[in-house]
Amino acid sequence: MSAATVHALVEDAAAAVPDAVYATSADAASAPLRFGALAADCRAIGAALDAAGVGRGDTVSTVMGNGLATMRVLLGAMHAGRRVNPVNLLSGEEQMRHVIGHADARLVVAAPEWEERVRAVVAALEAPVRVVVVGVDAGVDEIVAAIAPSPRPTPASRETEAPRPDDTALLMYTSGTTGLPKGVMLSHANLAANARAISGEHGLGAADRVLGVLPLYHINAFVVTMLAPLAHRGSVAMAPRFSAQQFWTQACVQRCTWINVVPTIVSYLLEGEAPRRESLAAIRFCRSASAALAPEHHRAFEAKFGIGIVETMGLTETAAPSFSNPIDPARRKVGSVGRASGGEARIVDASLAPVADGGTGEILIRGPHVMRGYYKNEAATRDAFTADGWMRTGDLGHRDADGFFFVTGRLKELIIKGGENIAPREIDEALLRHPAVLEAAATGMPDPHYGQEILACVVLREGHAASEEELRAHCIALVGRYKAPKRVRFVASLPRGPSGKVQRLRLRDDEPPR
Repeated sequence: MSAATVHALVEDAAAAVPDAVYATSADAASAPLRFGALAADCRAIGAALDAAGVGRGDTVSTVMGNGLATMRVLLGAMHAGRRVNPVNLLSGEEQMRHVIGHADARLVVAAPEWEERVRAVVAALEAPVRVVVVGVDAGVDEIVAAIAPSPRPTPASRETEAPRPDDTALLMYTSGTTGLPKGVMLSHANLAANARAISGEHGLGAADRVLGVLPLYHINAFVVTMLAPLAHRGSVAMAPRFSAQQFWTQACVQRCTWINVVPTIVSYLLEGEAPRRESLAAIRFCRSASAALAPEHHRAFEAKFGIGIVETMGLTETAAPSFSNPIDPARRKVGSVGRASGGEARIVDASLAPVADGGTGEILIRGPHVMRGYYKNEAATRDAFTADGWMRTGDLGHRDADGFFFVTGRLKELIIKGGENIAPREIDEALLRHPAVLEAAATGMPDPHYGQEILACVVLREGHAASEEELRAHCIALVGRYKAPKRVRFVASLPRGPSGKVQRLRLRDDEPPR
């Protein structure tokens, strides 16, 4: 029977391949972590939580960067039936206070560099929250000593009852670009289902190793790079963070067979030098996720590095991927996020009626990977689902006759000019075809005649130049005068969330008056 909990994923892998490496540090900061040792570490951390009075179902928050200790804490707490809450390190103080308080955290495990801020945050909360400090590469003895300093618990002293599939394992908060973050409740069954789906979709096995550069406080890294290897008994080389200068060296030295990135990383890597092709020969594919990848960047990456891209897409609410292109290069479609993966998907109109293939509408998802709901927010949970159980994504797109989905924008980000709906991505892609443009994002801005006009923010490539008039003319030639931006604003960078998605509504906030 397939593992239906994180506890079972850990224990099954430990029983099957106890001496195989599960995780290693990409910068060689610590010894490799093997499956058998991982299970023992999880039991010890569970015993420490028992001794510290952090009970089953309680929330353990983490304020930590990537590292093997971070993985031990997250997996150990879930293995022991606690729900984990990895806090986004890009959060401001007010947002961090909201997340930790709203999650009802009993314990916060913080890295040393975050201790002062975290203690200040929890001091302002009504309920008492204990803070312990653990380095991101600490061993299990240091973690246990921090959680339960005296007496040191032993694995044999704790309850052995495993969490149930329907228990909440992960409480992860959305980025909150339009208000306070919402806590997404993902069960053990949700996480285990998508760990298995990812492994099967990409044909992953015990010999496969992924380079983990995305932050563990984001759903992509949490499920794809941390949990999926448990399902297929592969491994992860965990890097502290993404570094364009070190990326290819880390992938080659760690003998990675696949890489997991977001579109922002693709654009940065395209600006750097390409290693010798033979040094990249072991890398079977690059997985791009979290946001739609511009076709121009997709083709340029494959041409420059000789590594095929498998484009996917998912949400926090769907435990990472809900769409994926096939692993077979001949069956992939550039510009598409792929077919439904791990569940079902459909396109509907404003009245929630199904839309025929080729027609644009909202994307709905249903399946075992879909969240239980939003924590302590029944109204938002009701709004997120249709009466017959489909989850509303808020993404606009269409499906072709082969079942491939194409994402064109967000309902809230749709530009409505003179009553006509314009998908921002169409303008983005037109701008990206100009040789001087590195990144681009379009959004709507108020206009007295049309209701909304089009603003495009552009990041130029280093050493390249282009004028506003030149880029407007370029867009007119590709998408027509009506869809061409009225204004082009040059910026140093685009505002992004932790997943790499451009936060288009902030483009309008940053627009200076004219």
